[in-house]
Amino acid sequence: MKPLEVMGVRVEMPTNQPIVLLRERDGDRYLPIWIGAAEATAIAYVQQGVESPRPLTHDLFVNVLTELGHEVSAVRIDRLADNVFYATLVLDGGIEVSARPSDAIAIALRTKSPVFGSTQVLDEAGVQMPEEQQDDVEAFRDFLDSVTPEDFVAHEHDPGDDPDDDSPTR
Repeated sequence: MKPLEVMGVRVEMPTNQPIVLLRERDGDRYLPIWIGAAEATAIAYVQQGVESPRPLTHDLFVNVLTELGHEVSAVRIDRLADNVFYATLVLDGGIEVSARPSDAIAIALRTKSPVFGSTQVLDEAGVQMPEEQQDDVEAFRDFLDSVTPEDFVAHEHDPGDDPDDDSPTR
């Protein structure tokens, strides 16, 4: 497992499909994962320090875990099968819970838990970022500094589009 940093979320044009971008902490690969609008908003909220007056779904999950005396130890993006990413929430005591990467990342950010990616997933879906493209990453960071959660309002999709499928391609 390789440690990953959550770079942030953005909307890919022209499809208006949100993605979360992760970066290999000790390497030069990036892992883009297409996600749903609600999960993109949940990730953007926590990265921007926005607090909802009432708990959102991911906040509720963390609150329930806390009240039950458990905590999230780590999140693993551990599998890619048929263009669908799979993740695992690792709780204290060795408990493992299957999750969509988008939900797992939103929870990891709320609990300040580390995110890891399997070498196999990074080998299959990771994107090498040559030195000359580092400016694009800086532009992406600038975008993240200016984006608001409202930028992730759901748009109309074609029938059969499933924005929550965590597929690497659309």
